[in-house]
Amino acid sequence: MDAAIRSSTECERISEMLSRVGDKWTILIIRHLGAKPQRFNALRREIGDISQKMLSTTLRALERDGFVVRSVTPSNPPHVEYTLTCLGHELLVPVQALANWTFQNMCQIEAARAAYAARRSNAA
Repeated sequence: MDAAIRSSTECERISEMLSRVGDKWTILIIRHLGAKPQRFNALRREIGDISQKMLSTTLRALERDGFVVRSVTPSNPPHVEYTLTCLGHELLVPVQALANWTFQNMCQIEAARAAYAARRSNAA
């Protein structure tokens, strides 16, 4: 395969995965499940303002991609628990690193944004 095509394909895959795991709800769910396995309603309570539909959709996508496993224990009502897989725990490492980087650099980013906005308003 040509290096340029391979590079383009790799970039597309990386971009797709960043979009998949980089949204607000996925990051929150991964971080919460990284602490401990949880049932649906407990996870929803911990996260806060996520709708039932959004939590369900995000958990299904994480399960489809192999980051989360859904375990059902037969009972009445059924006991359903969500747990990070090994792949999910591996994902937690760069997610936490990105969170740490964000916290360390947010002041610089906000200052750069303010300087940019000031330059743009002065140029207008």
